[in-house]
Amino acid sequence: MPHIVAATDFSARSQRALRRAGLLARQIGAELTLVSVVDDDRPEGIVAIERHEAEKFLNEQIASLAELRGVSCRAATATGEAFEGILDVAKEVSCDLIVMGSHRKQVLRDVFIGTTIERVIRTGVYPVLMVNAPAEKPYERVIAAVDLSPASARAVKAAHALHLLDDADITLLHAFLASNLNRMKLADASTIEIDAYIEDVRERTAADLALFRQEHGLTDAAWRSRLAEGGAFEIIERIAKRERPDLFVIGTHGRSALVKALIGSVAEEALRSLDVDILAVPPAR
Repeated sequence: MPHIVAATDFSARSQRALRRAGLLARQIGAELTLVSVVDDDRPEGIVAIERHEAEKFLNEQIASLAELRGVSCRAATATGEAFEGILDVAKEVSCDLIVMGSHRKQVLRDVFIGTTIERVIRTGVYPVLMVNAPAEKPYERVIAAVDLSPASARAVKAAHALHLLDDADITLLHAFLASNLNRMKLADASTIEIDAYIEDVRERTAADLALFRQEHGLTDAAWRSRLAEGGAFEIIERIAKRERPDLFVIGTHGRSALVKALIGSVAEEALRSLDVDILAVPPAR
């Protein structure tokens, strides 16, 4: 039986995550563990009291949330750093998915140490669903951002295995760059020449995307391929704002924490900036 872990700090953001986790658990017949992590950098007696209160609040959520009715559900608490506690519980129950609410925007703090959700994704091995929108129904419009890497194929497969794509309208989105475009403009190429060049790059990219889908078994005929010229995050952000899909699926790449802190990644930019639900799937480790 699949197992979902939903993390909460009892905020409104976390409430949405619990509701979505309940809907998913009911939809796919999964067990659900609600977890809250208590800071242990205080006297032992205070930590024990707060852990007891956290477990009490979790059980109250289980009893009161309509989305959790009929779901096999239990409460769990942990102590320490939030991301470590969440991952400890996820490992303990052999979870298939971690569900979390969107993080608070704390720019300076986020730049230097990362948010809890980013650290769960960066150091864990589990798909993580960040919930931004109210949980009212199963996902109906899903866009999976693919960059022709094994990591992006793994993300789509994970979403499919978790039944997040069931009965949904699916688009595999690939952003491509026409690398010689600026050079052609500087050389005063005509509009006809520029358009012909972009179309040629688009056709070659479409062939690459078709081969990628074939090689990775992403061959469902109902899944549309879509190409857009531009930077990856630029395209993702524009489509998210204009078309408002229910869910974005993004694979993450295994880069060092230092490099990530300095230049970021498409997945991290999406997690920090987009106001839609996002499934982020880390690479196999």
